[in-house]
Amino acid sequence: MITAIVAVGSNIDPEENVEKTIELLKRDFPFVYASDFIRTEPDGYKDQPDFLNGAICLRTNFDRSQLELYLKDTEIKLGRVKGPIKAGPRTIDLDLVIWNGQVVHDDYRQKDYTRKPVDQLLKELNMRLADS
Repeated sequence: MITAIVAVGSNIDPEENVEKTIELLKRDFPFVYASDFIRTEPDGYKDQPDFLNGAICLRTNFDRSQLELYLKDTEIKLGRVKGPIKAGPRTIDLDLVIWNGQVVHDDYRQKDYTRKPVDQLLKELNMRLADS
């Protein structure tokens, strides 16, 4: 099994959409663990509501491209529509950040709202592994 960490963000009914995302992931993956979620101001395009950001750790037998396709399909199931503004409002945004221990998304290095929840999960995972 591969361990993956996915960044999660929403600013359209964020509590509801984050909860739905976690429910879907728990249905489809044997291990799902979520970070704390934090409110953040929009990055880039400012004329929109604040975001709820966090991260989710999961274990999967998917290969990386299968997981990324699953995440995009999940965004569509939850009503994500890509509009003309790349950094515009969204029901849910799911980005694979850590794949099998490796950083695979630049937002980890560039965005505190991605790095902090991911680091929380990495720390928790390391403690869980040490206890087992």
